[in-house]
Amino acid sequence: MSRMTSRDQYLIDRRHALLGMGALAGVAAFGLAGCSDEEAPAPAGSSSASDDTSEESEGTQIDAAAYDELVASGPVADDAAIAASTWATKIKDAGTMRVGGVQTSMLFCLMNEKDNKVRGFDAGLFQMLANYILGDPDAYELTQVTSNTRESVLTNDQVDAVFATYSITDERKEIISFAGPYYTTQQGILVMADNSDINGVDDLAGKNVAAQSGSTGPSVLEEYAPDANIQEFATDEEARTALEQGRVDAYVIDATMQLGAMTRNPGKYRLAGEEFGPVDAYGIGLPHDSDGVAFVNDFLTTIEQDGTWSELWQVCIGDRADIAEAPEPPAIGA
Repeated sequence: MSRMTSRDQYLIDRRHALLGMGALAGVAAFGLAGCSDEEAPAPAGSSSASDDTSEESEGTQIDAAAYDELVASGPVADDAAIAASTWATKIKDAGTMRVGGVQTSMLFCLMNEKDNKVRGFDAGLFQMLANYILGDPDAYELTQVTSNTRESVLTNDQVDAVFATYSITDERKEIISFAGPYYTTQQGILVMADNSDINGVDDLAGKNVAAQSGSTGPSVLEEYAPDANIQEFATDEEARTALEQGRVDAYVIDATMQLGAMTRNPGKYRLAGEEFGPVDAYGIGLPHDSDGVAFVNDFLTTIEQDGTWSELWQVCIGDRADIAEAPEPPAIGA
């Protein structure tokens, strides 16, 4: 008889927990369409980058033990798969994967100051990728990036990959390559909870609307809310501060980043109306024309098919937002 591993028990406990949640609020509870693309104080990176600050309230803390167990139990590539990729071989030979990312995105990559570990959906992916190549989820070096530095750290060979809620665009693909997508989202409108004037994108006309520079937000606003007065801010923190101070009426950025802010600050904000704009696909940034794209896509396909992607989403996002079921992961290479 085979012995039950700790991960087997973890998966059983999780299935029981989800069944017990029954008909708990679904994705619509927070207006989550796919997920998000931006948050960040100074060190961030997403369609913009990412930020939410490093403190979590008791009720929103990630289950660190479950997260660490899941990340450590991820798949490991065989030697032949690594040898077939010059990108992966370079990392294997170096003994460390160099990652561009953030430390302040509550749901995607947040630093825990007690144990100095980053956890979140992006963090889980790059830690599992480090494990996939090197057999150790901690075999990485994290360089903090902003929305405006994600391409340069790749073109200057400062990092091997960028994980930063990084929207795939044709313009960016002229400079770098993307693996994935591994996540999708649309734009969300964040307002203060007591704001009753803005209830959808049409209500942004004539309003002062914050967006994060370097993100997809400004261009989406120009198309869908051409009469809005757009004010760009360098970081997510600055944009939300302007909203709180009344210097802007609304803040537009990817819905999952908005969800992170709302989860961290219950009752402070609300999402105004439906998500809008084109579907925003997050990719993993890699050097231009790198054969790492095929290698990382194989990794993503593996964790999607074996259920690890959904388990990671549940630990990082679903359990903390009372969402009982993970969304379908996007088609790789789409």
